[in-house]
Amino acid sequence: MEQILIAGVDEAGRGPLVGSVFAAAVILSSDYDLPGLTDSKKLSEKKRDMLALAIKEQALAWCVASASVGEIAQLNILHATMLAMTRAVKGLAIEPQLIRIDGNRVPQDLAANAEAVVQGDSKVAQISAASVLAKTARDAEMYALAERYPQYGFEKHKGYGTAAHLAALAEFGALAEHRKDFAPVRAVLAQGKLFE
Repeated sequence: MEQILIAGVDEAGRGPLVGSVFAAAVILSSDYDLPGLTDSKKLSEKKRDMLALAIKEQALAWCVASASVGEIAQLNILHATMLAMTRAVKGLAIEPQLIRIDGNRVPQDLAANAEAVVQGDSKVAQISAASVLAKTARDAEMYALAERYPQYGFEKHKGYGTAAHLAALAEFGALAEHRKDFAPVRAVLAQGKLFE
């Protein structure tokens, strides 16, 4: 029986105050072997990294894409997330017959049939795989940012609005990479605090 080519799609980084929002699309073969695959948020970082390598080796096709801080400011976070998802699907080397997207919304301009799956990252293997690739790509951006700006602690909080991140924002000001329209960043900018 011929396999239906299903692409799973998920995002990472909608909530943080800094950096791009990432999305991944993955088409798995019918005989994939990815023990422990589930929603990336339920996995340790070490397990995610190991799975990300295995997914890239085994997938029939995969693509990671993002929308920048500038695009988030221009479009808003929801539409920027949809843009990243669309880019990930369009970047696949194989065209899927069905696209299953984590959550309750579907980007408008996808070529194939698409359906939203609430909590899909725990229910659909292709979406779980996409969640792992999106999360590891997003984390890699945070580690790169942490090297450039060690005082912000990005390697620990990954850009989320933790007490430590908010304290660093208050002390050092906002970076160009911060999301200007997110309330805590907006508050710091209103005080004229930009990182020098």
